[in-house]
Amino acid sequence: MATILRRKNLYPLFQPIASLCDGAIYAHEALIRGPEQTAFHSPDALLRAAEHENLNFEFENQCVLLGIERWGALGEPGRLFLNISADVLQQVLKQCGCDILVGLAKAYGVSLRMLVLEITEYERVADMDYLAGAVQDIRAAGVSLALDDFGDGRSSLRLWSQLKPEFVKIDKYFTKAISQNADKLKTIQALQQIAAVFDTSLIAEGIETEDDLRVLRDLGLPYGQGYLLGRPARLPYAQIQPKARVVIHDHTVAVFPELRRAANAGSISRLAVNKAPTVGLKATNDELARLFFDQPKLHAVAVLDGTRPVAIINRTAFMNEYSKLYYREIWGCKSCMLHANLDPRIIERNHNVDELVGILTSEDQRYLTDGFIVTDNGRYEGLGTGDQLVRSVTETRIEAARHANPLTYLPGNIPISQHIERLLARGVGFVACYADLNNFKPFNDQYGYWRGDEMIRLLAKLCQAHCDPRCDFVGHVGGDDFILLYQSDNWQTQCESIIAEFASQAINLFDEPARAAGGIQADDRYGVPRFFPLTTLSIGAVKINHNEFTNAEQVASMAARAKHDAKTSDKGLVVRTSAELSA
Repeated sequence: MATILRRKNLYPLFQPIASLCDGAIYAHEALIRGPEQTAFHSPDALLRAAEHENLNFEFENQCVLLGIERWGALGEPGRLFLNISADVLQQVLKQCGCDILVGLAKAYGVSLRMLVLEITEYERVADMDYLAGAVQDIRAAGVSLALDDFGDGRSSLRLWSQLKPEFVKIDKYFTKAISQNADKLKTIQALQQIAAVFDTSLIAEGIETEDDLRVLRDLGLPYGQGYLLGRPARLPYAQIQPKARVVIHDHTVAVFPELRRAANAGSISRLAVNKAPTVGLKATNDELARLFFDQPKLHAVAVLDGTRPVAIINRTAFMNEYSKLYYREIWGCKSCMLHANLDPRIIERNHNVDELVGILTSEDQRYLTDGFIVTDNGRYEGLGTGDQLVRSVTETRIEAARHANPLTYLPGNIPISQHIERLLARGVGFVACYADLNNFKPFNDQYGYWRGDEMIRLLAKLCQAHCDPRCDFVGHVGGDDFILLYQSDNWQTQCESIIAEFASQAINLFDEPARAAGGIQADDRYGVPRFFPLTTLSIGAVKINHNEFTNAEQVASMAARAKHDAKTSDKGLVVRTSAELSA
């Protein structure tokens, strides 16, 4: 490294940072390279060599100098991002203040307001307070700050808060394959909220595919950087690469990846808890009886050892014993623990509701009659009843299904509405299709829910197979109702294929006699026996012009009307315009 520095064998390359709104070049980042055709050409090799020879300070200073010198020689008017580690930046500020940077910029004709110091390796910052104070002089001179690779496991939210940099670069781990990863998308959405608090502009690094760029664009990320936009080059870019320009300027709305699992059902914190009185370990049967007499609605009582619940006593079981002849005279002053269930169900407040379903399905029905004890951090909080648990589980399951259907894991009502709103907001034309099964209820009644679920999963699979995941959206409203939002031009052919393939595959879910007869004998909704043909699929489609609609509810309503027309026409696919449906 010492030889390379002495011979000045380093040179800068420039990679564009572009606006994801219009594709315009916003800035360039100066990236250093070593002698070509050598082991020290790559930046990683240079950094390792500098670290090994303890020349980090000299190496980084020369990188900054070369970047400014070359930028000034090119006469570029745009912003320049310069990498410098937090440790070296602190050394420079302690030794020279910001005068050296100001002097370099003036010497090479580079405007200080066009410089952005991109701070790297900030996980090593020992004194964040000093760094936050020291950079104020740099900012006062007009230089902006950026944090590099935020989210790579070494980044510091505290440093973001203290420095309040103008830019934060999101590490490429979170942008790579974001079009296929809902967790990464949710992470970036969370970073966007933090950025709004600190008035920081986010830059997505590592953009390499068109699908990822489209998602990042539609998320509203202001800036991006990566090979798809432009690789590092000796000369700055006048515009980003053609493929990236096409993506940024096209009107196709990205389909955001959704979690392909049921949404979290929530915790018991929303469950109503009875603030019921308790008894201690030494309470007598007479004392417990008086408590039940005073509180006629109390279904059970928890027994505490201090603040820790250890047992539960059921009212009905206890009072049946207490009311027997001579019981009070013989057992009244004895311990009530004789009637206690020493293995009560104890549940923490933040317990996941789905895990409580075991209470409802348990062979030991005491958990339903006695109820269960609710604790907060191990301390008694109150009692819960079986009825309350059933209601809570039902409500949370319904709420979870609005986000992701638990049978197909497809997006539910909320993501469907959000995607429609994004389509309308971007002003693109699309086709809203409402798919529904014909004669599904008789099939479900005849063969049971298990085979009914198989048929619904079959429909989900076919809908997904005939949609382009990059631009077409498949949602599961519930039951046998599905929503398809097409931006693809071949949507009609795809819908017809779904209908045809469903008819050919769904027949296999019927028994042989039903297949031979072309249907089944079953009771209709009025209890009257009649013949029902084999289950088929109807799709109602509406061509959506964004100028005619203001919200997702209007689109969904039109699609539902088209579905009704399709089910009554027996044509399979019925296409309607909004004018026809509004007439």
